Amino acid sequence: MDIVREPTRKGKKYVVSGAVVAALLVVTIGLSRLQPAAPSVDAATIWTDTVERGTLLIQVSGAGTLVPERVRWVPAEIPGRVERKLVQPGTAVTPNTVLLELSNPDVRLELLEAERELSTARQQLVGLQTTLQTMQIDQLGLLAQIRARCLQAERNREVLEELARRGDGFVSEVELATARESADELHTRLDLETRRLAIVRESEEPQLQVQRDQIERLTEIVAFQRRRIASMQVRAGIDGVLQEMNLEEGQWVLNGQVLARVVVPERLKAELRVPQLQARDVALGQIALVDLRSDSVTGRVVRIDPAAQDGFVAVDVELPDELPRSARPGLRVEGIVEIERLDGVLFVSRPAFGQAHSTVGLFRLVDGGKAAERVTVRLGRASVTVIQVVDGLQPGEVVILRDMSQWDEYDRVRIKG
Repeated sequence: MDIVREPTRKGKKYVVSGAVVAALLVVTIGLSRLQPAAPSVDAATIWTDTVERGTLLIQVSGAGTLVPERVRWVPAEIPGRVERKLVQPGTAVTPNTVLLELSNPDVRLELLEAERELSTARQQLVGLQTTLQTMQIDQLGLLAQIRARCLQAERNREVLEELARRGDGFVSEVELATARESADELHTRLDLETRRLAIVRESEEPQLQVQRDQIERLTEIVAFQRRRIASMQVRAGIDGVLQEMNLEEGQWVLNGQVLARVVVPERLKAELRVPQLQARDVALGQIALVDLRSDSVTGRVVRIDPAAQDGFVAVDVELPDELPRSARPGLRVEGIVEIERLDGVLFVSRPAFGQAHSTVGLFRLVDGGKAAERVTVRLGRASVTVIQVVDGLQPGEVVILRDMSQWDEYDRVRIKG
């Protein structure tokens, strides 16, 4: 007969171990499929904004300074030594205000030499006029003598010809021929000397004009040298305020060196430095709002530098004639240039990351603001403080604007506080 055997103690042990392993395997697989717990974000550390639909004003901003529209740099017209400084920076000046005095003995010597040459040229003109008039008088006297002799020879020829026609034999053929030749010679000389007088008269004015031109040139040289002497008293040249004059008495300055800077403080403009990527949308005539710290004024773009420097483009903004009392040359300002108005578009405040025409991940508040989930948002055109939302958000939704890159591996976060 069959005998039923009880399971051994060792077999029971294998069964229990297998069950434990299977249970651990199930637990491990289940835990691996669980999502990580959503991290918590303190509500005090984030800032949010609500997506809106409406008119988006595209603007670009740039920092800059107020500068005078009219600036006069006063250069040295001659090299010289600074003898006296008569005006200090900040003083109101007129065109004839003497700012400083220079000295240069060589320039005075050049003036004396030019004046001597001018005096010599004038004496030469007087001498030339006398010579030419004397030549004319001498030629007229010679013509008078020849004309008298010509008339006498003509009368002798007529007498001899009359006697020869009578045939009395008192006049020989030789005498008659001689009388005729003498009269012809004197007629020829009279004609030649008459031409000589005409040449003398015609050449008189050109010769005098050459000398007059020489005097005129020397007169201009003397005037130029006198202006150089006068320029040693350096004048402002315009109505304004002396802004800069960094010179000391006794200092030697070179020809063309800038001595002073005079500005007209009543007419100011803003020189803004706009990032070169944003400056491509700036155009002449666009409206610009200039912040003077304590006041603000509206201007108009009048110049755009064709070249960028250090990543920025210089933009000049023309300001109104009447400016607040706080406006003064050198004042640091902020400017916002209005580029375009977009109507009926979605927009939100610019997040801490993400540029125009890019796709970013933003956290959108859900569950009444107790949590936030990641959404993919496509951005459009950007302004100074807001940016266009092309896709991914709806009006009225609230998004977190701070940098959330430390939670990139999470699609959801809890908002506490």
